[in-house]
Formats: sequence, structure tokens, C-alpha cells
Amino acid sequence: MKIAALSDIHGNLAALDAVLNDAHQHNVDVIVNLGDILSGALYPSQTADRLMPLGLPTIKGNHERQLLAGDRSRMGLSDRFAHRALRDDQLAWIRDMPTTLRLAEDILLVHGTPESDLFYFLETVTEHGCRPATFDEVESRACDANATLILCGHTHLQRSMRLDQRCLIVNPGSVGLQAYEDSLPFPHRMEMGSPHARYALVTRTLAGWDVEFRAVEYYWHEAANVAARNRRPEWEKALRTGHC
Repeated sequence: MKIAALSDIHGNLAALDAVLNDAHQHNVDVIVNLGDILSGALYPSQTADRLMPLGLPTIKGNHERQLLAGDRSRMGLSDRFAHRALRDDQLAWIRDMPTTLRLAEDILLVHGTPESDLFYFLETVTEHGCRPATFDEVESRACDANATLILCGHTHLQRSMRLDQRCLIVNPGSVGLQAYEDSLPFPHRMEMGSPHARYALVTRTLAGWDVEFRAVEYYWHEAANVAARNRRPEWEKALRTGHC
């Protein structure tokens, strides 16, 4: 079984199309979508229209949950931009998504961790910034998930960790946004360092799961120009460079 794991598309339609084309060239059995799909500064409605007919196994991220709250006055810029653009049928599509999903008995899809769409799984934020999580930290966050493969997103960083021989945890990185800043729980930056669209190929073998991280070219300067026109300079920088 070969899985293409996508996460954090954030309305970047050109990056999504590039990743879908690349995945199809690798003869995957299934493409999964790990949430944070539409919110951003680009093409939320068009991205929804691209994805809805595909029927991919898809879960909500924190941005889907925030969109469904419906109060624009309490939304951040990315959610407010998406909420204004989305139709009722697109919001209904989001509403029907689960927060976690068993793709198979031993394959679990989550956005952040099994317990939260906001917690980081493979990273830890301290007052000194963001660092890779330790084995013990990751094991505690897995919450006895009873899975050989856990696919997560949220942090936009490609990373994996194997918990002994029983479980592989994979974050495929972000399709649509390669850097961001956050202030919680402490100020930190998440940066991939280049503007390529990211995803992962995860393959079941006789020896267990193998992961291949993919970085795909697309017309990121065009996407950055759209962000600039929509008055989101932080998005423009991230889309052009992969840095904050």
C-alpha cells in the first residue's frame, strides 16, 4: 500500500495541483488530506471546488474548526478571508469532515495529535523557540493510539519518528505554505527554507512503513503575487522563500 499524505494546503491551488500531479506519477493507492485546507490569502473557494469531487479521505484541521465557528469578528485574517469566499455547500463539506480518521485498523489520521488539533506532535516549543520533540514527548502524545502509522500535519515541517518497531509517525509538511510565525505558547518560527510544495509518500513494506518526503516545484512567485495583492506581506515572503 502506498499513501500520498497531504496537509496544510491553505488555499494554494497551484501547489495542490502540482502535488496531485506528482502523486499520480508515483502510482499511489490513496491520497489523504490532513486538514487546514482553505484558510489563507489565496484561493479558498477554488481549492474547495478542486478537492470536493475527488472524495479524498479528509479530516478537519484547526482552521476548519475555526471557520465553522462562523463569527468573523473573532477570526484571524486567514480564516476571515476564507469564510467570506466560501459558499454554503463548501462549508457543509467542511462540516462533514471528521476530526480524526482510521484509514485502516492500524492507520490513524490526525491534524495535530490524537488529542488536539492545536498541539504539535513532532516538535516542542519552549521559551527558546521550536525544537524537534524527544522520543518520550512523542510517545506520550501518541496516547496509545494502537496504530502502526500515524499521519499528522499542523506544523508545516516534514519530519518523522519511529516509536520502536511498532509505530511510525509522519508529518508530510505543508502543500501550500512553507513558513509561518506563531506566538503561542511562546513566539516561534516554522520555516522549511524553500518555497517548494511539500507532501510525503508512505509505503507499507514487509519490514514496515517507509517514508519519502517530496518537494515539488510550482509557480510560487505567482502565488506570492496574489498574496501581495491581498495585502498579506508575511504570506508573500513565505511563498517566495520558505522563510518568515
